Amino acid sequence: MSIVTKFLGATALTLAFAAPIRAADLTADSVMATVNGIEITLGHMAAARDSLPAEYQSLPDDVLFNGILEQLIQQTALSEIGAAKMTKRDQMMLEVDRRAYLAGAVLGQTAKTAVTEEGVKTAYETKYAAAEPTREYNAAHIIVATEDEAKAVKADLDGGADFAETAKLKSTDGAAAGGGDLGWFSLQSMVKPFGDAVAAMKPGDVVGPVQTEYGWHIIKLIDSRLTEAPSIEDVRAELEGDLRASAVESRVNDVVAKANVQKQTDGIDPAILKDTTILGN
Repeated sequence: MSIVTKFLGATALTLAFAAPIRAADLTADSVMATVNGIEITLGHMAAARDSLPAEYQSLPDDVLFNGILEQLIQQTALSEIGAAKMTKRDQMMLEVDRRAYLAGAVLGQTAKTAVTEEGVKTAYETKYAAAEPTREYNAAHIIVATEDEAKAVKADLDGGADFAETAKLKSTDGAAAGGGDLGWFSLQSMVKPFGDAVAAMKPGDVVGPVQTEYGWHIIKLIDSRLTEAPSIEDVRAELEGDLRASAVESRVNDVVAKANVQKQTDGIDPAILKDTTILGN
């Protein structure tokens, strides 16, 4: 085995090179480099890789391996200087980061184990299969800034003007280019005055002016339909997300409820956090 010694600034760096080693002989504790006697292991490198964005993880193996090793070498050398100059702020930041990482690891594992096929099927049955069919609406609108403008538009329409062409000319939102067509939507997805107006309409009706926080609308109901429940595959991602979120929330609530929490904040002004001298320089 040959030993090659390099220097990073004034820091001695020792790298060991040898014939290719079988992957089966490597462990998380296998040393890849030392910096001033501080070991950088294969485990350190694997952990660093796991924290990288996906676009970096897809780099060629040799590029990623060498890049991560070089980064850890630099960090290790610099961290020695930081450790020698550790401040109260540094200590607090490291402790906050440590707690956040450990908490995140627990919740990550909770989310990972929350999704089962049985759980997805149960969630689907509860949310969709057993639900009553809902009605969707397809409407178009013309939106303007004032009630007087809306009344004038309505008068033009009552006089025979084409709705879509009028929308292209006078409506002020992004739907104007499509003749005001809003596509299919549920009433719950619209602001209440708009939804209430649509709910009372029949296909072909044109009503208005209707005021919302966005302006004054003239609304045309094109059609409505009852919607069937989506297939389980269509909503699988949504259901799995719900299961993870529910599991994480339950875990947090359960852990905190069982913890011996004693707050000691009586009489403290919350603005104290703005005091930049708390942590020193």
